[in-house]
Amino acid sequence: MESSGFADVLGFLNADDYTIAREVLQRGIAAVFVVAFVAAMAQFPALLGERGLLPAPTLIARTTGRRLPSIFRLRAFRYSDRMLRAAAALGAAVAASVILGLPQLGPPWVPMLAFAVIWVLYLSIVNIGQVFYGFGWESLLLEAGAVAAFLGSRETAPPLLIIVFFWWLVVRIELGAGLIKMRGDSSWRDLTAMTYHHETQPMPGPLSRRAHLLPRAVHRAETLGNHLVQLGMPLLLFAPQPIAGCAATLIIVTQLWLVVSGNFAWLNWMTIIVAFSGVSDSFLLWITGRGSSGASLSVWSWFGVPLGAQNHTDAVAGAASMSSIWWIALTTAVFLTFAWLSIPAVANLFSRGQLMNASFNRLGIGNAYGAFGSVTQVRREVVIEGTLAEHPGDDDWREYDFKVKPGAVARLPRQFAPYHLRLDWQMWFLALGGWNATWFERLIEKLLAADPATLRLLRVDPFRGVAPRAVRARVFSYRFTTRDEKRTTGDIWMRRELAVLVQPTRRVPE
Repeated sequence: MESSGFADVLGFLNADDYTIAREVLQRGIAAVFVVAFVAAMAQFPALLGERGLLPAPTLIARTTGRRLPSIFRLRAFRYSDRMLRAAAALGAAVAASVILGLPQLGPPWVPMLAFAVIWVLYLSIVNIGQVFYGFGWESLLLEAGAVAAFLGSRETAPPLLIIVFFWWLVVRIELGAGLIKMRGDSSWRDLTAMTYHHETQPMPGPLSRRAHLLPRAVHRAETLGNHLVQLGMPLLLFAPQPIAGCAATLIIVTQLWLVVSGNFAWLNWMTIIVAFSGVSDSFLLWITGRGSSGASLSVWSWFGVPLGAQNHTDAVAGAASMSSIWWIALTTAVFLTFAWLSIPAVANLFSRGQLMNASFNRLGIGNAYGAFGSVTQVRREVVIEGTLAEHPGDDDWREYDFKVKPGAVARLPRQFAPYHLRLDWQMWFLALGGWNATWFERLIEKLLAADPATLRLLRVDPFRGVAPRAVRARVFSYRFTTRDEKRTTGDIWMRRELAVLVQPTRRVPE
C-alpha cells in the first residue's frame, strides 16, 4: 500500500500529457535565445562596446557585481568586444543544440546544464546593456529560460509543477498587460486604443498601414477582443482540458495578429511559446479529431514524440516510471522557490500603482510584465540628416535611413521581429521626449566621424562612408497616408516638421 501510494504521488507530479508542450517550450525558448545572441554579436560592440555609444567598460568600472552580476566583471572574462562576441557565439551554439534536441537525449541534468550556460551568458550581457537592453522581453526571456532549465529530458515525464509555473508566467504576462491597460489610458476603456495603435506603435511592419486603415468598428472589436483575452483567458490555463487548451489557443491567435501587424522584437513570440504550456497532447489529438482513432500525428515526428493513442499511453507510462526521486524533489524545490520569489508580483497585480516590466529580485524570477499601459495618439519621429556642403541650403541635406524606423515617406516598413533592432527602438523613445539622452549626443558625434561600426547599424549611409561636414536632427509628425493619398503620391507616410532638435553641428577638431 505504501509503495502504491508513493507511486500515485509520483504520477501526480508528472505532467504526462504535456510532452509536446515541453518540446515547444525548450526548443522555442532556445530559438529566441539564438536570435538574442546573434543580435548581441551584431549590435552590442557598436552600441555598448569599447568605443560604443555607452561603453560597457565604463559601467562595469562604476557599478558592483552585487547589483549587476556579469561574467564580464571577472578577470578571466574581462570585457572586450572580442570577449563579448565569443560569449554570444557560445550562447548561440548551446541554444542551437537545444533546438536540435541534443541535450534532451541525455539525463535531465543535461538540458538543465545547457540552459544554465545560456542563462548566465545572456544575463551577463543584459546586465551591462543599459538602456539598450532595458526592455521587458529581456527579463521575460531570462525568466522563461531559467524555468525551462527544469523541464527535464526524454528520460523523464515533464514535471507538472514546472508546467504550472509556465501557466503562472502567462498570467503575469497577459493579465498584467490587461490590468495595466484598464488602469492606464482611457482609450483602452472607451475601446478606441487600436484606432491609434497600428500607426503609433514603436516599429510598424509591412502590414501595419493596412491594419490602421481598417474600419473603426474593427478597431473597437480589436480592443474589446484584447481585453477579453488578456483579462479572461490566462487563469483558464489552470482549468481542465479542453478548456485550458482553448484558452491557450486564443492567446496564441491574438499574439499572431500582433506578430503580423507590428515589430515587437520577440515579445509576441515569447508569449506564444510560453502560452503553448497550456496545450496538452490530448488537446492536440482532440482538435484534430484523432483522439480515439489511434492514428499518430506525423507533424510531430520531428520532435520524436509518438502521439498515437496506444503509443502515447505507452510512452507516458515509460517516462513516468523513469522520473527519479531526486529529479522530482529538485523540481518541487525549484517550484516552491520560484513561487516564493513571485509573491511581490502577486501584490503588484492587485496594486493601484501597478508596475510594468519590473523585477523584484536579482535572479529576475517572478517579474511583473505588461505593455502599452498608454497609447500614443500622434506619431513623432526624429530624422537625422547630414550634408557635405560648406554652406548648405535646404536641398543639400541627406537623410540617414534606419533599418525599420520610419524615415523616407515612400518606404514600406520592413518586418524584422523577432530580431531586435536596438538603435531603432531607442530612436522611438527619443521621439517621445528623451531629448537629452547621452547616447544620442554620441550618435551625432559618431555620424560626424563616419564611424563604420555605427553606420552598419543603419540601412543607408547617404555619404557612403565619407564624413559629412555637418549633421542636424529634426522632429516630424508622421501619419499613414489614406488610400486616396497613396494612389496620388505613392507614399506610405505623410509627415510635417514640428521642430529642430539639433541645430547643424560640425565635428570638433581633435
